[in-house]
Amino acid sequence: MCTRIISDYTNNGTNILLDANENAYGPSLDLPIAEKQMLPMPNALPASQRLHVDLLGLNRYPDPHQAELKTRLCNFRNTHTHTPKHLTPDNLFVGVGSDEAIDALLRCFCTPGRDKILTCPPTYGMYAVSAQVNDVDVVKVPLDTKRAFQLDAEAINSALSTDQSIKLVYVCSPGNPTANLVSKSDIQHILEHATWNGIVVLDEAYIDFSPEGASLAEWVTEWPNLVVMQTLSKAFGLAGIRLGAAFGSVEVMRLLNNAKAPYNVSSPTSALATAAFQPQNLAVMRINRAKIVEQRERMLRELPKISRIGSFLGGTDSNFLLVEILDKPRDRGGRPSNQSAMALYEGLAETRGVVVRFRGKEFGCEGCLRITVGTSEEVDRLLTEIRSILQEEKIWCNALPAHSGSKKEQEREKEANSVVA
Repeated sequence: MCTRIISDYTNNGTNILLDANENAYGPSLDLPIAEKQMLPMPNALPASQRLHVDLLGLNRYPDPHQAELKTRLCNFRNTHTHTPKHLTPDNLFVGVGSDEAIDALLRCFCTPGRDKILTCPPTYGMYAVSAQVNDVDVVKVPLDTKRAFQLDAEAINSALSTDQSIKLVYVCSPGNPTANLVSKSDIQHILEHATWNGIVVLDEAYIDFSPEGASLAEWVTEWPNLVVMQTLSKAFGLAGIRLGAAFGSVEVMRLLNNAKAPYNVSSPTSALATAAFQPQNLAVMRINRAKIVEQRERMLRELPKISRIGSFLGGTDSNFLLVEILDKPRDRGGRPSNQSAMALYEGLAETRGVVVRFRGKEFGCEGCLRITVGTSEEVDRLLTEIRSILQEEKIWCNALPAHSGSKKEQEREKEANSVVA
């Protein structure tokens, strides 16, 4: 598995990348325009608001404890929506994206060749990738497609009762690729399992696109068997610095921090991440988030006006949408089709410079593309190119080629679907 197909990623400066759920409006840093273009303007902001990266200190190893960054993360998540208790830096692990936390939890709680994790497809692919790397089997309990991809908590608890070798349950909320928040009561139902002795890992990578107060990060102070993962790659627009965090009980976080590499977060990453929580930079994040939500609502309005666009699956709590592509217009009885979705996916990437994600091989996602919400201009182009391609009748003749359903066609779909992010 890889994060982007190389041929798709080739970017001549005009391509629209709506495939990796990045923040199209840029980093949540209040920088002057010239500074954003990497021109030196050191005095453009008051000293108290300037972004400070200690370049002369790069000959020294970074702070292994990240105390200031952890304090700011805790302050940001101490909303007291779910508990009166306070998160402290002892409740935190920070690492190289959420992926380091995913792997660290596996290494701390699972014995290779013996223990298992449980995932709920369709979901983020790195849980299974990390399990495979660590020689840990995966038990799958699919999301409930009849309830808009909510957890099947009863089925999960049944699996946990049956198989005591399951040590971790990975749940994505908002889901990827489903874009919906999972029910807090379903999470609690699993946490309250009477006999299972394991950890529920809640991945909140996209939580800041959800309604205020949706994050359950502070809930770890109530539930010692809960870990909540987050990242600065999405709403904060800082994917390039690779900073992720895990919130959990003091005891679990002590395990993760003792197991990590001693200097896993670089000094520039730490400085940029810490700056992201300054008031003026949080204001930028919220402004950019509002723009993304506005464009998300626009896509929800405009895409269904295109005749070969089907239903939106899952929810609308993230910066992407999961949408069905039909084999023929709705008024002619069109049905979701992987061949049609692949034809549109490849047509956009190869001839129009617009890259989205094919997700048709995921459970419950027949004929689906996952489309990241872009800027106003990017959404303009996305809608224009989709309309243009779908109006070209020849693509629908080619969408069901002679080898449709053949091994070759299946391999094309599998390759497109295997991209992780």
